[in-house]
Amino acid sequence: MGDDGVWHVNDDRGAVFVNPGAPISTDTMAVHHIIDADVEGASYWAEAAPPILRPAGGAIALAAHRATFEQRFCTPRLSGGARWICTWKCALRTWPHLAGFSNQRLRYQRMPAGLDRAIGLPAHRALPDAYVTAHHLRDMLNASSLDQLLAWSEQPGLLPRVPSGPHRKRLWSELSDEALSAFMENRDVDVRFSANDELQRRGRFGEGAAQEPAQQSLL
Repeated sequence: MGDDGVWHVNDDRGAVFVNPGAPISTDTMAVHHIIDADVEGASYWAEAAPPILRPAGGAIALAAHRATFEQRFCTPRLSGGARWICTWKCALRTWPHLAGFSNQRLRYQRMPAGLDRAIGLPAHRALPDAYVTAHHLRDMLNASSLDQLLAWSEQPGLLPRVPSGPHRKRLWSELSDEALSAFMENRDVDVRFSANDELQRRGRFGEGAAQEPAQQSLL
């Protein structure tokens, strides 16, 4: 946060190659455009991660789009137990009117101020993707408090619309109680949480009853 009380994206950024300890598959090369020669002699993850995840002076929190995926690799041992902000979960709450919530789709739907298109390319590489995510995070922090983003991130995702099936793209508020109750058996924790949130809003359950527990923190 700047002296003006507003969050900004500064010019501090960087990326390093990491040796995965095995040959890179052609499928992975096609997505990330990284080949074996690029990572030859690079550090392994356990060596490379701590200096990045524990910056000098510490970090208020770590952030990632779909942070639960990142937390599989950025374990508390490597991160020092930092809390996480999931920009995907926070985007669902901050901009529920948008059509999609992937990192890149948000980029082009929102066109965040100050985002240099060239720095944000190629997509699906660490630095460009983190750069794009930083602009979403900045705007979220300027719309809601840090504590609010952390709280949302520790719960399942609150989907604004039904993601699939015969009710796909409908608002939860448009569904009957019976349809919502059926979603409570869904295997997807975000779907269950979202359906239950609408039922709770209608007062169909007592406070805390049948409510999806908050997502377990890895920290």
